Amino acid sequence: MYPINYIEPVFRPPSEAYSLILQVTNGCSWNKCTFCDMYTADQKKFRPKPQADIDQELQAIAASGERVRRVFLADGDAVTLSFRRLKAILESIQKYLPNVQRVSSYCLPRNLKNKTVEELTELRELGLSLMYVGCESGDDHVLAAIEKGETFDSSLEALKKIKQSGMKSSVMILNGMGGQRYSEQHALNSARLMNEAQPDYLATLVVSFPMGMQRVQAGFDGQYQELEKMDLFREIQMMLEQLELEKTIFRSDHASNYLVLKGVLSKDKDKLLQIVNQAITAPGSVRLRAESQRGL
Repeated sequence: MYPINYIEPVFRPPSEAYSLILQVTNGCSWNKCTFCDMYTADQKKFRPKPQADIDQELQAIAASGERVRRVFLADGDAVTLSFRRLKAILESIQKYLPNVQRVSSYCLPRNLKNKTVEELTELRELGLSLMYVGCESGDDHVLAAIEKGETFDSSLEALKKIKQSGMKSSVMILNGMGGQRYSEQHALNSARLMNEAQPDYLATLVVSFPMGMQRVQAGFDGQYQELEKMDLFREIQMMLEQLELEKTIFRSDHASNYLVLKGVLSKDKDKLLQIVNQAITAPGSVRLRAESQRGL
C-alpha cells in the first residue's frame, strides 16, 4: 500500500489497476452528468490539492522504497488544473519517482479548451502521455439530454489536440446511453466521432443507474427506456459496422458488458461483427457474462 491518505471514493480506469493513484484533485469540476453518480457525496466536492501536499506524498512514497512505474492522476478530471499546476506536478513526479514510465489522467474535453497543443506537448514530454476521455456519445441530442456539457465538435477538437501533442487517447462510449428512442443515432454519431478522431484506444461499457434514473429521465422528458440485452448487442453492431478505424485497440470487456469483445480495428472488425451477429441470431451460442458477474 502506498502511504497516501485518500478522500474516498477513488475511481480509476481498469487498466490502471497497478498504478500509483495520485489524488491531485478531489471530485469532478463539472459533476453535472445525469448518468454519473461517482462524485455525489459531500466529501467529494471539487477542489485541487495543494502542491505542498502532493510533494509530501511523493516524498513519502519515494522513502517507502515502493517501485512505481505508472501514475494515474485522480480524481475525475485532473486536467482541469492549469498548465502551470500540471507542469509542477509532473516535475515533482520526475523528481521523487524518476523510474515512472507513464502518467495518465481522466480528461473532459472542456479541460483542453484553454490549453494549447504546445502546452500539451510540453506536458507529454514531462511524462503525461495518456488521456482517458469520456466522450459517452457522439450524438449532440444525447449529450445535451445527459447534461454532458459537450458536443460532437468539442469532443473532436479535444481528441485532435491530444493527437497533435503526441499523447495517446483512450475514449469511452456508453452502450445504451441513448435509450430505446435514440439508440441508432447514438451508435451512428459515436462511430462518426471515432472515425474523425482515430483514437488509440476505444472502449464501451453498458450504462447503468444504481442510484436511480430520475435525473436521466428528466433530461429525456421522461421518455428514457433502458436497452434490453439484445438491444445493446444491436447498438454495438451498428457502431461496429460504421467504424472505419486504422489501428485503434478496441475493448468491450468492462465488467458491465454482457458480451466481451477485444480486437484491433479495422483488422479485427469482421471477426468482432461475427461474434455480435452470432449473439443476436443464435442466443446461447456465444458465452455471455452472467448477471451475477456484472458490475460497474
